Amino acid sequence: MLITQGKLLAEINTPEDLRKLDRSQLLQVCEELRNYIIDNVSIYGGHFGASLGVVELTVALHYVFNTPDDQLVWDVGHQAYGHKILTGRKNNFHTNRLYGGISGFPKRKESKFDAFGVGHSSTSISAALGMAVASHYKGEKQRQHIAVIGDGSMTAGMAFEAMNHAGDISNNMLIVLNDNCMAIDPNVGALKEYLTDITTSHTYNKVKDEVWKLLGKMSTFGKSAQDIVSKIENGLKATLLHQSNLFESLNLRYFGPIDGHDIEYLTTVLNDLKDIPGPKILHCVTTKGKGYALAEKDQTLWHAPGKFDKITGEIKKKVFDKPQPPKYQDVFGNTILELAEKNPKIIGITPAMPSGSSLNIMMKAMPHRAFDVGIAEQHAVTFSAGMATQGLTVFCNIYSSFMQRAYDQVVHDVCIQELPVIFCLDRAGFAGADGPTHHGAYDIAFMRCVPNMIVFSPMNEVELRNIMFTASEDDFKSLKKSITVRYPRGEGVMPDWRKPFEKIEIGKGRKIKDGENVAILTLGHIGNYAVETCEILAKEGLSPAHYDMRFVKPLDAEMLTEIFEKFDKVITVEDGCIQGGFGSAVAEWMLDNGYSAELKRLGIPDRIIEHGEQLELHRECGFDPEGIAQAVREMTGTKAKKKDESIDKNLILN
Repeated sequence: MLITQGKLLAEINTPEDLRKLDRSQLLQVCEELRNYIIDNVSIYGGHFGASLGVVELTVALHYVFNTPDDQLVWDVGHQAYGHKILTGRKNNFHTNRLYGGISGFPKRKESKFDAFGVGHSSTSISAALGMAVASHYKGEKQRQHIAVIGDGSMTAGMAFEAMNHAGDISNNMLIVLNDNCMAIDPNVGALKEYLTDITTSHTYNKVKDEVWKLLGKMSTFGKSAQDIVSKIENGLKATLLHQSNLFESLNLRYFGPIDGHDIEYLTTVLNDLKDIPGPKILHCVTTKGKGYALAEKDQTLWHAPGKFDKITGEIKKKVFDKPQPPKYQDVFGNTILELAEKNPKIIGITPAMPSGSSLNIMMKAMPHRAFDVGIAEQHAVTFSAGMATQGLTVFCNIYSSFMQRAYDQVVHDVCIQELPVIFCLDRAGFAGADGPTHHGAYDIAFMRCVPNMIVFSPMNEVELRNIMFTASEDDFKSLKKSITVRYPRGEGVMPDWRKPFEKIEIGKGRKIKDGENVAILTLGHIGNYAVETCEILAKEGLSPAHYDMRFVKPLDAEMLTEIFEKFDKVITVEDGCIQGGFGSAVAEWMLDNGYSAELKRLGIPDRIIEHGEQLELHRECGFDPEGIAQAVREMTGTKAKKKDESIDKNLILN
């Protein structure tokens, strides 16, 4: 579908084109850019509110700074749609997040304007500081380095580590704090309150404009006047805010807060800041979803609403004629509340993903027993460990790819201390359109190698409920082990999933189907593909066995003995990395126990898999139903029958 571009936007293919415009035209550019984002996302889907909130900031940064020579680093990337459109990707922006299309996040391979690839939050300051130090080392002392970070991303320890380092050296860097009180969900914590105090300080805001007028004339007065203005500015900040400024205490020059939607003032301020050397921070107050009323009103819903009618605001949803299975995250959210209502020891914890993990269900019903700790995965894990030492039953829900950021805490603070923390890893396997930064490809491999860790993956909703019930019982604590429960993004397979709880025996798998010649061993939801595979192959006269192993640690030794005693051809299937994953665990067991069989491992290969729908990515990697079927055919030396071949065979037999 052809989307109309505004008159000015149509002529902008690079920031150099933008910089040819008169500053008075920038307001129109912002309006056209905002409308272009709304038009595209409403038709093709994607992230929404974050990019609308930084339209003016995006235009101002590319107008003032000489990108890509001046290096601009966006934090996370949800907010970078305008940046992509202005930097040569306007005409193929409709492919954003689609299989084979452009990435939903900044990506170095995609454009020279993407100075750093981002997907996880809170990396921008460290990256920009590294660039600034490298430029200084190479003698490029006039080069500018800008990190744009949201206040939600500031809650991560990595951001504070970077600011602490930046304040200790004098390299030329600007941190732009995009303050909108939102990440995906509303921000939490003391930093949010601190920034609110700054932005609502009437006395401070009344006089700061006078300071800016002086700062704007610094080049006229010379160095001594700059020193005087700096002292006045710092004194006002400390006195009027009744406390030491957090950023100034880290030796970062603080400017703001300013209106992040005033394009004329933004360009003026950014031009002034170009002439101020050293590390500095500009505090911009913005509104997530700016320019689309519904997105401004409900910023969580409109973070990534999917396709919608831009006129009515109706979010387009599939209409089904029969009950559909729930999302795994909703099974988790409803089940933890159900368990918590019966067990007062149960606590829920998530790092800034209450809606994404559905822990918000428990947070609404039991706000004193469910915690959003902000974008702080390391803290979430050790916080969970601390609670576990006091006998509480802690469910720590973190996306699989985000758990990578807290691995040291899992080893050091949980497993070494034999604490029974229950890790629920959402978005395990392929995360779909969010791409490689969000794929949960590695958790099987990095969790199964840790002592005192159990690793389980449910094939369906009932299995998820039952393992949560099992892990919440007191007898589980006696094992002195933690457990990882991994499940994918999206829907399960059982519309009728609210079954009575049953305990699962730790380390025991399930035989789904007996068979001949080949055994298919699966882990988790991907086992439903194997069920479909068996149906495909039955029509071809093949009957492989199917085992849902459930646990990759500990493996079901009794079941594996049965399998390797009967079958000399075995296929393992997992939605995780092949190297070190479930298939590797089975191979190790086979060799350690003196068995020999032809073993084929299907899973995520040792390369970066880009974005796309989950089934598209499964097909690319060869473990969709047809891919599994083809692996069976190859092992048995058979070929797929043509659609009419079985009919001809029946005719001959009759």
